[in-house]
Amino acid sequence: MSLFDLHGRTALVTGSSRGIGLALADGLAGAGARVVVHGRDVDRLSAAVDRLAAVHGADRVQAEAFDVADPSAVEAGIGRILRQVGDLDVLVNNAGLQHREPLLEIDAADWQRVIDADLTSVFLVGRAVARGMVARGSGKIVNVGSVQTSLARPGIGAYAAAKGGVRMLTQAMCAEWGGHGVQVNAVAPGYLDTDMTAALVADPDFDAWLRGRTPAGRWGAPSDLVGPVLFLASQASDYVGGQVLYVDGGLTSVV
Repeated sequence: MSLFDLHGRTALVTGSSRGIGLALADGLAGAGARVVVHGRDVDRLSAAVDRLAAVHGADRVQAEAFDVADPSAVEAGIGRILRQVGDLDVLVNNAGLQHREPLLEIDAADWQRVIDADLTSVFLVGRAVARGMVARGSGKIVNVGSVQTSLARPGIGAYAAAKGGVRMLTQAMCAEWGGHGVQVNAVAPGYLDTDMTAALVADPDFDAWLRGRTPAGRWGAPSDLVGPVLFLASQASDYVGGQVLYVDGGLTSVV
């Protein structure tokens, strides 16, 4: 199990004040990492830090707030982390949002907002963190995609386009940084029971469709992503690069 040991390493998880990000931050801390929790809502971020600190110790959890879609805010936020916490060994690009509206109706501003939050942010934060990783010759970056990384559904075209872009950006990062000891991969969750999907979970028709469509026969939970992310964040994946690991209960494997 030493392959998955993260003691002595520092990880940043974007969008980790709740939901998937908080579960991943908890999992990384449980494996020994010092974790920087990130969000934009200061009160929610503070609550997340308190929750993690109660389990893992206050010295193992830090907080940082900045807008992942704002280039200047990203540079300033990563700069503060590096000065206050030190070098980052692991980055999990999890922050993002959803917008459900048909392509014929979506406003260009809403389209751009989704692309900025779900794709451009991965580039901005990834680049800011990778500079130090490349200079040191080591690092792990895990980008969070979706089953929409390879599959589309009506009404979420902007999200699907952004998550499809995450796949190619992951491969581009691997191509440019892999030779410098930085492994960049992605996880692609299936349908998880989170705040973002609450309306779908509560919809009897969609719930029945999802359970019937997924070989595992259930919704996923944020905790289902912890093991795969630990693998990609640890030395267990030192020869894995540019891959997308689908964590979807088998949904993308069947028709």
